[in-house]
Amino acid sequence: MSSNAIIFIALSVVLSIISFFLDRKKTIAGFKKGWSMFKNVLFPFLSILIVVSILLYLIPPNLISQYLGRDSGVLGFSIAAIIGAIAMIPGFISYPIAAGLIQQGATYAVVATFMTTLMMVGVITLPLESKYFGMKVAVLRNALNFAAAIAIGLLVGLIL
Repeated sequence: MSSNAIIFIALSVVLSIISFFLDRKKTIAGFKKGWSMFKNVLFPFLSILIVVSILLYLIPPNLISQYLGRDSGVLGFSIAAIIGAIAMIPGFISYPIAAGLIQQGATYAVVATFMTTLMMVGVITLPLESKYFGMKVAVLRNALNFAAAIAIGLLVGLIL
């Protein structure tokens, strides 16, 4: 366990104890609400994490490195951007996926492109978005965010 994790856990415990002494009922209600939220998130989180872990295990690292690594060029960015734009993965699940991709040989620039399109572009949600904002606005927003995601990926590539 990292030192940051230990610090955050210790700080959480201390603040929880202080909260408990200040207002026992609110603290217990908060823990119950937190537990309820945790249970609601746990199954989807574990399901996606298991599927992604199996995929990362089945796909050889050299294949990930070939298509998303340093020499992948435009193809790597394109694959990352398209998959990120289409996938519907919650943000908190995407971080372990990103770490796994980097460990398997993907570059930071490609992973940044994937993560940014994942958060900012919604191909699957486009029909719903266009229902509320109109097709022109929805498509424009997604297109601009797609371009911004690629620019962010390229910027990350230049920095790292």
